[in-house]
Amino acid sequence: MKKISLGIVDDHQLFSKSLSLLLKNFNEFTVYVEAVHGKELQEKLKASTRVPEIMLVDVAMPVMDGIQTARWLKKNYPAMRLIALSMNDKEQTIIEMLKAGCSAYLFKDTHPDELKKALLEVHAKGYYNSDASIIGFRKLLMSFDEDTIQIGDKEKEFLTHACSDLTYKEIAKMMKLSERTIDGYREMLFQKFRVQSRTGMALEAIRRGLVKL
Repeated sequence: MKKISLGIVDDHQLFSKSLSLLLKNFNEFTVYVEAVHGKELQEKLKASTRVPEIMLVDVAMPVMDGIQTARWLKKNYPAMRLIALSMNDKEQTIIEMLKAGCSAYLFKDTHPDELKKALLEVHAKGYYNSDASIIGFRKLLMSFDEDTIQIGDKEKEFLTHACSDLTYKEIAKMMKLSERTIDGYREMLFQKFRVQSRTGMALEAIRRGLVKL
């Protein structure tokens, strides 16, 4: 079986080397390239004849950070799948990495089994929603017709704002609605998408084509 080719760009070299060894121990993957920041990755990719199918991108790096790196990769290697890897759980950062082209956002303390699952799903489907995975999203989809989900105009407008760096309070002000009404939209969409966080909601909105980034 042909192995899935991966790349890692992360300035924490001890973590990066440990991650590389872990991935090489999985039968499904091979690591093509490792870099400590976006600029070094640019140089290595330009000099190489092999381009990884999936790139694991650290968010906080010197010289060229994760958002800049993801944008450059998406522009120059549009077929490459990107996975953000970080300890940063700020909603604004997560949304920015998704907008930059990442198909998933994983934390660095993610269990190896989930990391493997995420890599396989991103390779096969183009995205991985760890939030939805927690509550058995795949199993739910087997008996749930996505076409039955009805999204109203106001909900679509809310989703567009929710996939930005606006706070819920700012969204309420922009939509000229109360914060309680915005909370209601959020909870309703959590239920419709079977997710538990803003990140999961944003990923589902993007995957379903309800929001264009």
